[in-house]
Amino acid sequence: MPRGSRKLKLSRMNMMGAGTEMMRKIMKEKNISSLEDLIRSAQAGGARMIACQMSMDVMGIRKEELIDGVEIGGVGTFLGAAEDANMSLFI
Repeated sequence: MPRGSRKLKLSRMNMMGAGTEMMRKIMKEKNISSLEDLIRSAQAGGARMIACQMSMDVMGIRKEELIDGVEIGGVGTFLGAAEDANMSLFI
């Protein structure tokens, strides 16, 4: 998320931003926390966010562009963390 979650597109069929705004509106109507709040909550709860170094290299993303609290690692870093965790998610 080099530009932050407010500028993320919903999908390739973003409809000039209407899709993202529609999703945010639906989330608000259903009392679902915003993506920004969910990220803060996960970090406060001790979740580790690990960005893939190889993917960052391919996409030209620098560490300075990531949100605060995101670690950088590779497959070994992720597998090492996942082995000791009660839960893990790979996206």
